[in-house]
Amino acid sequence: MTSRRDFLTQAGLVAAALVTLPSLKGLVAAGKVANAGGATAAHAAGKGVCGLQLYSLRDQLPKDPQTWIAKVAQAGYKNVETYGLSSDSKFFGVDTKAFKALLDQNHLFSTSGHYGVDEYLAKGTDHDLGLAIDAVHALGQKYLTVPYLGDQFRKTEADWVKVAGQFNDLAKKLKKEGIQMAYHNHNFEFVPVNVQTRGYDLLLKHTDPELVHFEMDLYWVVRGGADPVQLFHEHPGRFVMWHVKDMNKTTPSLNTEVGTGSIDFVKIFKYHTLSGEQQTFMEQENYAEGMDPFTSIAQSAAYIKNKLLV
Repeated sequence: MTSRRDFLTQAGLVAAALVTLPSLKGLVAAGKVANAGGATAAHAAGKGVCGLQLYSLRDQLPKDPQTWIAKVAQAGYKNVETYGLSSDSKFFGVDTKAFKALLDQNHLFSTSGHYGVDEYLAKGTDHDLGLAIDAVHALGQKYLTVPYLGDQFRKTEADWVKVAGQFNDLAKKLKKEGIQMAYHNHNFEFVPVNVQTRGYDLLLKHTDPELVHFEMDLYWVVRGGADPVQLFHEHPGRFVMWHVKDMNKTTPSLNTEVGTGSIDFVKIFKYHTLSGEQQTFMEQENYAEGMDPFTSIAQSAAYIKNKLLV
């Protein structure tokens, strides 16, 4: 399996090397963009809908995006969160216009995408950010979500405060484009920067609540030793999206199908209003040996819809 950090580094090279599928080109050329079905205006925000972070299928999608996007819909998802935009503006070798057509064909929509902004943070340049903004518009997404913060940006307390300021500036820039910004956590944010403060606390303290939103990855919060519900009480309304992935009961470093692990999602979901949660994305970063990925994501979707989104 490829780690998220390694994938973010490699995604542009891998995706750019793939060839856009002729069948997807045909969809666009023929104007066969299906009615989005579930992707009506009422569902545009994604609230109450089970979504999937496509990183869950990072080993499958690059090989056959057409088949696996169809499988995502078959598994019971409506909303997808993208990742892996390449330097030539493609997802899995498919240009953004054709990828939007593929989502529409399968009655899927996308309200958020993960886009790296390290270039912007390091150099203040807009090239990669501009590609991301174009992709967000092409897919009709609401949120440009920052998926990861490189080591070089978070060595000291001053680094975290600086990044928070950069996030404020970035969010203002995105707002002019009609886009909202969110930040997705891992567990390193919960490592103490000093005796009293964690990186996550500094981001929450020094970012503008009206501009910078948070996508809380519940697994990584728990893995980092923090309590999601406590964070909801301390910072109500700031966590507009959640990643739901479960923790293996015997090996916490591994994921498992939602509802079969050790995280009490039933309790957590009671606080979705306090959190500010509007959209839920299931994500699974690894599968048990012998587990079919389609079976896994379908099982998690059924649990989320039948037990949590009720």
